[in-house]
Amino acid sequence: MDVVRVRTFLEIVRGGSFLAAAERLHVTQTTISARIRTLEDELGQQLFIRNRSGARMTHAGEDFRPHAESFVQVWERATHQLAVPEGRTSVIAIGGELTLWDPLLLDWLVQMRSTEPDIAVRTHVAQPDRLMHQVRIGVLDLAVMYTPRLEPGLVVDQLLEEKLVLVRSLHKCSDEYVYVDWGPQFAAMHEASFPVVRQPGLFVGLGPLGLNYILRAGGCGYFRSRVVAPFVQSGELEIVEDAPQFSYPAYVVSSQTAAESGSTEQALKVLHDIASRY
Repeated sequence: MDVVRVRTFLEIVRGGSFLAAAERLHVTQTTISARIRTLEDELGQQLFIRNRSGARMTHAGEDFRPHAESFVQVWERATHQLAVPEGRTSVIAIGGELTLWDPLLLDWLVQMRSTEPDIAVRTHVAQPDRLMHQVRIGVLDLAVMYTPRLEPGLVVDQLLEEKLVLVRSLHKCSDEYVYVDWGPQFAAMHEASFPVVRQPGLFVGLGPLGLNYILRAGGCGYFRSRVVAPFVQSGELEIVEDAPQFSYPAYVVSSQTAAESGSTEQALKVLHDIASRY
């Protein structure tokens, strides 16, 4: 069985259509269709029913999905092991959301290279959905994110709990509110606390962008307490004391298969050690 065809099957499942899979894999729909047709011929079963809204799995497709995920995981693990660089004993692949790389995962990377020089490291940056998918199919051993989903076969462990605090600029004359998209949980808590702020004038999808905007142009917004601490200490920002604060935990996700390997276990140990300092 060809791993490319199995990956194509999983991309269709993930995206809900042949078109979405073609866009993500950078091939034509004709290529996607040919791969699935060949896979169906190999299995002797129809895997998808195509319709105007996309594609849905047949019962055979539903049955095949866990086997497809396991197959790709085994392939990825074997590829990692065979690709161990000379002088190293193993490889660990870790991914994280952009805002978690500096400083948390950067500190982890520095300590790993110092204390575990025999383990080669591969790093990735992606959005939560993509990270979850990569852990599920075995591309990543670990993924660090704020809003994981609980799924069979995956292990989700809380790393740390941050606070989102409301800060405002002290040096710029602006009372503009900058809404930062911290995910659906924050949105729900924010709406409960500020029901009148439904359509902010400035909406940003990345915390560092919103923070740099406020530092340059003034205004206020919610940011991670640890990140704004240096600016509060320098007098550039102040915390709005009477404003509600929101919990914002970070998690590490791994597959049960990956968690059993020695290199992943050691990487997790270092990650928890780093997180305990925050």
